[in-house]
Amino acid sequence: MEETVQGLYIISVASRLIAMHPQTLRKYERMGFIAPARTIGMLRLYSERDLQRLRLIKHLVEDLELNLAGVELTLQVWDRLVALREAIEQAADEMDLRRAIQEQLGGILDLLESTPE
Repeated sequence: MEETVQGLYIISVASRLIAMHPQTLRKYERMGFIAPARTIGMLRLYSERDLQRLRLIKHLVEDLELNLAGVELTLQVWDRLVALREAIEQAADEMDLRRAIQEQLGGILDLLESTPE
């Protein structure tokens, strides 16, 4: 699956966009929940994907009232499900490609068999 970067945000902007304190974002990074990119000067740069993950974490904590251990487990399951979905999509694409190749080969064989010698 192809990821497109729609924007990169420094921590102050990212924290405003998702209504979380910058210290909370740093804490989640220390815990391994997110891994924002860094500039040469070590500024954190949050992608749209990072913001989406932070919104998920916020939902888990505020709405579902999970503690951080529960968030960690949920994110592990989430990551595995996303990886599985991507693997299934890739396998389906490969199957489609195989079918297309088989059809083309079948057409070539039919053409060769019907050609008078």
